[in-house]
Amino acid sequence: QEVVSEESEEESNGVNLMEFSDEILLHILSFVPCTDLVLNVRRTCRKLATLCLDKSLTHTVLLQKDYKVNKDKVKQLMRDIGKEIYQLNMAGCYWLPSSTIDHVTRCKNLVKLNLSGCHVTSLRLSKMLSTLQHLRSLAIDVNPGFDASQLSSECKATLSRVLELKQTLYTPSYGVVPCCTSLEKLLLYFEILDRSREGFMLSGQLMVGESNVPHYQNLRIFYARLAPGYVNQEVVRLYLAVLSDRTPENLHAFLISAPGSFAETGATKNLLDSMARNVRLDALQLPKAWINGSGLLQHLKFNNPFYFSFSRCTLSGGHLIQRVINGGKDLKSLTSLNLSGCVHCLAPESLFRKAEDDIDSSILESLVVSCCNLRHLNLSAAHHHSSESIGNHLCQLLSRLKHLLSLALPVCSITDVAASVEKPPTAPNLVPQTFGRKVRIGIQTYPRNLADQANQKIESSVFWALMGSLRFLETLEIIGSSFSSAMPRNEPAIRNSLPPCVRAQRVGDSEVAAISQLTYLQSLTLAQLPNILTGSGLVNIGLQCQHLRTLSLANLGMMGKVVYMSALMDMLKHCKCLRDLRLEQPYFCAGAQFFQALSHCSSLQRLCIVSRSGTLQSDAVMSFMASCLEVIMCHMFMGESLTVCKNLQQSIVRSFQAERPALNVVIFPLLHEDLTEVIRDVPMRHLDEITLFKSRVAEEPPNLWW
Repeated sequence: QEVVSEESEEESNGVNLMEFSDEILLHILSFVPCTDLVLNVRRTCRKLATLCLDKSLTHTVLLQKDYKVNKDKVKQLMRDIGKEIYQLNMAGCYWLPSSTIDHVTRCKNLVKLNLSGCHVTSLRLSKMLSTLQHLRSLAIDVNPGFDASQLSSECKATLSRVLELKQTLYTPSYGVVPCCTSLEKLLLYFEILDRSREGFMLSGQLMVGESNVPHYQNLRIFYARLAPGYVNQEVVRLYLAVLSDRTPENLHAFLISAPGSFAETGATKNLLDSMARNVRLDALQLPKAWINGSGLLQHLKFNNPFYFSFSRCTLSGGHLIQRVINGGKDLKSLTSLNLSGCVHCLAPESLFRKAEDDIDSSILESLVVSCCNLRHLNLSAAHHHSSESIGNHLCQLLSRLKHLLSLALPVCSITDVAASVEKPPTAPNLVPQTFGRKVRIGIQTYPRNLADQANQKIESSVFWALMGSLRFLETLEIIGSSFSSAMPRNEPAIRNSLPPCVRAQRVGDSEVAAISQLTYLQSLTLAQLPNILTGSGLVNIGLQCQHLRTLSLANLGMMGKVVYMSALMDMLKHCKCLRDLRLEQPYFCAGAQFFQALSHCSSLQRLCIVSRSGTLQSDAVMSFMASCLEVIMCHMFMGESLTVCKNLQQSIVRSFQAERPALNVVIFPLLHEDLTEVIRDVPMRHLDEITLFKSRVAEEPPNLWW
């Protein structure tokens, strides 16, 4: 009776939600998906019916990660508020049929439209754009079969007014670029495969009739990202040919992201020479072959740069200081810097230097002082070994960057120099990183709380101090310099990887525990930490980092056994906000205990497991899918037979596809020869964001697209 009376008293003294001011209610409603607001919430009462149609809530409609939306909901949404929508983002809605696009024609006042990842034919695009006379920003895919000659004159008139275009190419084509005569921002994503499904080699030469080239006279931002492959390089050269003839006077951002070798030609050299003479840049990224060994950086002029990427270049620290940051001047505006794979960028010169030699702390200090407003910094894929000088450790210098939101570091850069010099390797590291005895997981041998960890050693380490100083960090990547994923793009699965360097072999549980100080951490990547013995630090992260949404773990501890399984399962029980989980570990057992722990992640949407010789229990997977209702992506590349994988994939699709329209399931043997063919059918959103491993810090300029 006492309990009942207390509850009644609380209810009588409680505040009715409807008593809040309209401003507060509008702020609360802004966190609700637009489809729910319009189709459900607004039908609850008169007040909410009015508020849910407020312009602040209907001006911008985001459907890009609303995995529950279907064709009927989109149709009803456009019918109810189509005229009120000015910005519509449907990026990555791969599950919606192409006929869904027809309903966008109701949005007569659209200014921005993102259809990347949606199925749009030339005729549908023409019909839709013909009605959108106010459109100024557009993102689309260009798929095989696209025919620009099918675009109507009304459609071309709309395109002529478009100022921003993002175009993802899956076939050699100019797409709609020649029609966009007023372009100020052009983003190109080249995803063309070298071979067709039938095995025929593709050509990068564009079809006759498409040579009415792009119009770049008003261009301010040019960005091109290439997937691996020769055809992509051929096609992007055709886009660049026009730029080499006449460089736009207002160009202030020029960015080309190309993996592997992308040789410089006479045309590209003319383009760069013209840029050096005629423009002042705010953002720059070039293929490594265009920078290595050239004096280009010495001649380029910069205005108020906000983004630099010298990924995989052989740029030395001396050149970086002299030619880029101008001796420590004029770089307060720089907010994002990508030096991933620049093995000599923190050394005075690269001619006689070995990759694992100590860095020059004075170069890093100059960088930190001159770029004091950095928010995104990537130093991964290189051996940045600090010297024994007191106060000059890489972690100590980086702790001065108080504005950092995302950071990527190599594993070997975070170890204490004194500890690595004085202490011999621990016993487990003397065991070859191949096969090992099975581990008992019934007894937990790791410390149960943060205090136990602190007593071991971590509070005095330089990495612990760094994590303590970057309290607002949202994204952290700690990746081994020698790490390579077992699932590279467009290639067979890698069977062997290079061993970590000596300093990296000291990084383990205590360093992972230090990460738990990052209260606002949202995304965490840990790869190739060989000294993980129990994974105890993961439990601390699960307890302390309650905002964690994305977790990627790869090759932790010894390769012959999953030593951190028990700690991982304990961690997952606390990750209530986790949405994306990627695990890459040989011999991983995805069994009942693992999936039972994973079921505590009630917000989980995407799961990817990559495991050479890994095993799975089909019944456990099915039970997990039934209990976690938000999961719409399940990718598992294991050591099971093709028959087992196919049967499980079919069972999941058959059981859950109807109620989860966005469901994407790929279960396939990791070392099967047809893996690359299977990968090409994965929606680009999932492939780029989670399935393929890569460093994502400062990968692109911030706010490149809305």
